[in-house]
Amino acid sequence: MRALLPLIALMPAAALAQDAVRAGRFVVEHPTLHNLGFEWQITGDANRNAAVSVRFRKAGESAWREALPLVRIGRERVFRKREHLEYTVPDGFAGSILNVEADTEYECRFELGDPDGASGDTTRTVRVRTRAEPRPYAGGEVRHVYPPDHEGEKLEPHFTSLLQAYYGAGLGDWNVVWERPVQPGDTIVVHAGLYRNDRLNYVDPMMTPFDGTNWLTIKATPEKPITIRAAGDGDPVFDGAGNHRLFDVTASAHHIFDGLTFRNTDIAIFAGFKHVGGAVGLTVRNCRFEDIGFGVWTEFAGSSDFYIVDNIFLGRIEQRNLLVGWTGRLWRSAGPYGSHEVRSYYAVKVYGPGHVIAHNAVAYFHDGIGISTYGTPEGDPHRRASSIDIHNNDIHMSGDDFIETDGGVHNIRVYNNRGVNAAHGGYSAQPVFGGPAYFIRNLLYHVPSGVAFKFSAKAAGLFAYHNTIIGEQVAGDPTSNMHYRNNLILGRDTPARGVMTWSNATAARSSDYNGFRPNAGVAEQYRWLAPRDEGSLYEPSSADWQTFASLADFTAATGQEEHGIEVDFDIFLDMAPPDPTKRHAVYHSEDLNFGLRPDSRAVDAGVRIPTVNDDFAGDAPDLGALETGLPLPHYGPRWLDSGPFYQ
Repeated sequence: MRALLPLIALMPAAALAQDAVRAGRFVVEHPTLHNLGFEWQITGDANRNAAVSVRFRKAGESAWREALPLVRIGRERVFRKREHLEYTVPDGFAGSILNVEADTEYECRFELGDPDGASGDTTRTVRVRTRAEPRPYAGGEVRHVYPPDHEGEKLEPHFTSLLQAYYGAGLGDWNVVWERPVQPGDTIVVHAGLYRNDRLNYVDPMMTPFDGTNWLTIKATPEKPITIRAAGDGDPVFDGAGNHRLFDVTASAHHIFDGLTFRNTDIAIFAGFKHVGGAVGLTVRNCRFEDIGFGVWTEFAGSSDFYIVDNIFLGRIEQRNLLVGWTGRLWRSAGPYGSHEVRSYYAVKVYGPGHVIAHNAVAYFHDGIGISTYGTPEGDPHRRASSIDIHNNDIHMSGDDFIETDGGVHNIRVYNNRGVNAAHGGYSAQPVFGGPAYFIRNLLYHVPSGVAFKFSAKAAGLFAYHNTIIGEQVAGDPTSNMHYRNNLILGRDTPARGVMTWSNATAARSSDYNGFRPNAGVAEQYRWLAPRDEGSLYEPSSADWQTFASLADFTAATGQEEHGIEVDFDIFLDMAPPDPTKRHAVYHSEDLNFGLRPDSRAVDAGVRIPTVNDDFAGDAPDLGALETGLPLPHYGPRWLDSGPFYQ
């Protein structure tokens, strides 16, 4: 008995040591133009009560601003058995400083604390500069490209095809003799006309015999990119003549495509293959993609810092007056339409860090914009899907989802997007490997499945702030570390369906200050799943679910939504729900007004969230995506002022 006493005396100290936190490696992720991302590895903190406060200021300023605290991540399971995916999130913190200015240096301070004690370097101060928009280099050579049938004067030096200007290449077998290539900083100006591959012609004037692919392989630099731009004398059209890849830039670095049209090809710009290679610093802006299967695509973990902005992407889905899902079994009961062929996959799909996909218009694809469903993240924090911004995109008619973050790891930021008509889901995280993934101020209309947020495959670290959802949220896969604030979720009176489902796998969860419109005639309006103690619940049974008829009943039982409210469509200036009996109907964004009535219950009903809604106009932030009194966001290309882009 005496021998046990020293061991017993040591147990509280050992437990305390496990609860205390020790600071580890601090990682500054790739900055984007308007957001900064960070990761901080830790050990200890078994009781998960450590925290990291964040402040920031412009370099040279004296006053600090409050930012969102870093998110405590670690030990969440992310898995999907049929693909043998099994991942446990490492212990640490991650998070973003949101809505900062481009091309600006910031001083950022992080303080790690724990009531049980903290050791190591617990205060970190770093200086980080946000990215600037990529620009052509002013001092390089300018080469001019004219189509083969061009008549009239030509500026010097001039070339007959893009590859001739890019490499100085020849015809036939000589198309790989690259004796006079462009140099970093050079610009290729493409004049108006049709550049159509004749890939079965041995002496194809485009110099792409057999495969019709323009292979671009030169490494430029951020300061001296290679620019391929329209001349401004009309539309330069690159036509793949039905080939598989029109451009392959997997071996390139820091190229800018500006003002071009790509059409009639399976893949317009292929930029990276998993575990093989991929482009870095690719910019595609002010371009038009039509009759394509895929717009811009990389699966390579080393692809980084893409800037895909202000483009129009139009896919090949031919049934444009009916919304039809990608698999017939989902839709057979709703009508005779069956399934459509997936002839257009994604407009944009990326992997790797630091990408910006913004102000694009997307229509008639299986999925609109996505992060690769990559699987287990790479160990190197600079070779995985982190610090990615997807914002201000306008998405119409998706056979599956509007936006997918399905391989994201940390600091995925999906904000200010508008999605109308998706057959399967709206904004997807299937899965996210720890997060945070922020879904902020997005609009959604007509997702007949009721899956506004497709949080699946045991995703971890999801934050839904200030979204306006015209439809239900019924996804039921347990998710870790999930939080809702200041959202509007309005049911459409869909028969036998409640308005909201919370499906929590762990004790890290919260939901408050949201507004809900219940569906008429439904008794089980709010569904709740959570572990009954501090453990986890990844594979629940039907007995684990609780259902509630009213928000008040839900709050009384769970302690969630103490400030939540029930609303109706009269909170809007002019908004009617889609008809739940017409699942295949197609609606148009120009007919929809998501603005709130100034005297509605949703105005001033939210809570402040640092760097998310600091600019609120009234006594408190409004619920939903649009703040009364502030300018409306611009969805889609900034050069496109009005009218539907998809007609």
